[in-house]
Amino acid sequence: MTFITGFSIGFSLILAIGAQNAFVLKQGLIRQNVFLVCLICAASDAILITLGVSGFGEVITEYPIIERLARIGGALFLFTYGVLNLYSAQTKTHALEPTKKIQKSKRKTILTCFGFTWLNPHVYLDTVVMLGSISTQFENTAAFALGAISASFVFFFSLGFGASKLTRYFENPRTWKVLENLIGILMIFLGITLVI
Repeated sequence: MTFITGFSIGFSLILAIGAQNAFVLKQGLIRQNVFLVCLICAASDAILITLGVSGFGEVITEYPIIERLARIGGALFLFTYGVLNLYSAQTKTHALEPTKKIQKSKRKTILTCFGFTWLNPHVYLDTVVMLGSISTQFENTAAFALGAISASFVFFFSLGFGASKLTRYFENPRTWKVLENLIGILMIFLGITLVI
């Protein structure tokens, strides 16, 4: 029962559309480094959830400067990525060709993925602070943490590999342009909300 509760709460927290989820979706659509991206996101969540359940959430609450610095770094990262997406949408013509691999540096993808994960203050609030606080209600905190961690793995791998089912819609350059514009606006909006 504790495992299921951890799974349900963990899943509901990461279900909302955010910067990290949009990045995973995009990687899934272009079918580039999908396994690696999903693994980084889920494993990062696992580390943060473990820290939260172990009591690290209290440290962040005690020293709010950690959260403030994360907000500033996250805002700069999201704003830059958003502007790049909008620029790409206006200056390039994209269309997905399932048989054609988009060549993108694995190193760049990994660094971007780490940026979306570790520079996002919401990740800390959801995994470390919120899940860490909720876990104190349960006698078996390990089962709760395991449930929440499982939810992250299920969610990210489903999103990353499930995105390929939408590929046919993105063979149309207009659809891809709309996606890039939406992602760009979302990133800039999220970046602004972090600092106001």
